[in-house]
Amino acid sequence: MSDISIRHEGDIAVVVPVGEMDAVASPELADVIDGLLGERTASGVVVDLAKVSFCDSRCIGVLVAAYRQARDLGVGLRTAEPQQQVNRLFVISGIDQIIPVEATVDGAVRALSG
Repeated sequence: MSDISIRHEGDIAVVVPVGEMDAVASPELADVIDGLLGERTASGVVVDLAKVSFCDSRCIGVLVAAYRQARDLGVGLRTAEPQQQVNRLFVISGIDQIIPVEATVDGAVRALSG
């Protein structure tokens, strides 16, 4: 069971998963993001990856699907502060070319608020 919290900064929802985002935890992350997008209460979603120590292909699939769903709904989605290992996976897999990756959560919130 993973630990995923949500906080709001204005009308931007910040999703904060903690730990390993693997085949067990990734569906929970998908459910959280789906719920936020379904509610349509946030104009943007930031996935704060600062506390994610591991991300596998399932996690990447969840993020890409969430990004596409958000885009189709006209909602911005960005990731922020990935740890070095997670960021390296994003670069190797090309995810950083699809989903905007911000250095800081504040930067991601500002980008979505602008």
